[in-house]
Amino acid sequence: MIIPLLASELTKRVVVTLDGEAVAQIKDTVFDFGAGRITGFTLSGRGLLGGPLKVSLPLSGVHAIGPSAVMIPSAAVLAERKAVLSAHQAEQGQVIGAPVLTDQGTETGTVLDVVIEAGGSGRVIGFEISMKETTDQGKRRAFIPRGETLAVSGRAMVIPAQAHHFIADDLPSFGAQVEAFRRSTAQPPHRTPTTDEEALS
Repeated sequence: MIIPLLASELTKRVVVTLDGEAVAQIKDTVFDFGAGRITGFTLSGRGLLGGPLKVSLPLSGVHAIGPSAVMIPSAAVLAERKAVLSAHQAEQGQVIGAPVLTDQGTETGTVLDVVIEAGGSGRVIGFEISMKETTDQGKRRAFIPRGETLAVSGRAMVIPAQAHHFIADDLPSFGAQVEAFRRSTAQPPHRTPTTDEEALS
């Protein structure tokens, strides 16, 4: 079962070793949107006086991203900040407010937040968006899955048109929609024709 988490809610989340030691808290989430996943986290010290740390947390060092903490095996997995930031700067701020387009050119809305999958994969599974259509109460907020490959055109996120059929109105139900979307886009397994089928062809 997919458990979705908002990237914005990871900020200030505590980083805890498997031995129960709190070693830092999340400062920024660093994304590679071309690969559709997190590359890691920049960190800060804990408490009101805790400033940015000189170390970062690469995704490879993450045991699990959970609802209340980011778990790591030990503090030994922490690395220099450039290990996370060298290839990709923190991109969450750049994508917030970006338009979401389908691959057929239809504008769906604008990005409010990035949705990732809980666990250790660091996969970006979709976006919280402000829908383009408006109501008397204002713009509708919803969650939409991304495709297996996420195209980035300028500052726009380009998703499959089919994703529009798997929109969720709330985060708890979004995991089921992502699973349904993946099933609908999965390639059928290759099957070798039987002798009778070959005879009919």
